[in-house]
Amino acid sequence: MKDLSNLSLAWGEVTSILESGLRQLLIWNLVLCQELCENFGKMRWQQIDTMTCSLARTLSVVGDRWTMLILRDVFLGIRRFDAIQQDLQLTPHRLSDRLRKLVRDGILRRVAYEKRPRRFEYRLTEKGFDLYPSIATMTEWGNRWMAGRAGVPVELVHQPCGHKINPKLVCPSCNLKIDARDMSARPGPALKGRGLPGHSTQVLRRKTARITEKTA
Repeated sequence: MKDLSNLSLAWGEVTSILESGLRQLLIWNLVLCQELCENFGKMRWQQIDTMTCSLARTLSVVGDRWTMLILRDVFLGIRRFDAIQQDLQLTPHRLSDRLRKLVRDGILRRVAYEKRPRRFEYRLTEKGFDLYPSIATMTEWGNRWMAGRAGVPVELVHQPCGHKINPKLVCPSCNLKIDARDMSARPGPALKGRGLPGHSTQVLRRKTARITEKTA
């Protein structure tokens, strides 16, 4: 009888622990669902340019994979519609849509190279040339982490000296290589009085902690 009593007591403790864990999990899910419902419909991919975030605004222009490959071709000197289409095997409609957007966003400009019939090629603007460091850095990342046994597909050469380069970021003040583990971020003028992107997650955790304390 004593053994049965002990077993019943132990089972009661286990049940209590399980109930407490399930209750906290339920609370977390409810708070998370509330947060998602509040934000649902407020932000879509086509609207990320409205975010107070330079990365999000950049992605609103070049975040599409085909857009990046089109820019790669233009940087390689492939500027005409037919040549880009042949290289990327894109449908005319899709390529026209991406090129139109790049022109609209000031990354490319249409330049006539033939009058009759009227034909255009796509050249980089200064705004477009400023994307080259991103292209070069992504190429270097691909060379390091995605190259197959045959080796890297493309090497970057600095024309003034003729040497192959591996792009790297350096601090303009101390000339040390920039490493993510040595960097931090702080709110700029546009976020004055507000937190950095992601602060809403911290608020969510605080909400969950308060509700858990109340129900404990």
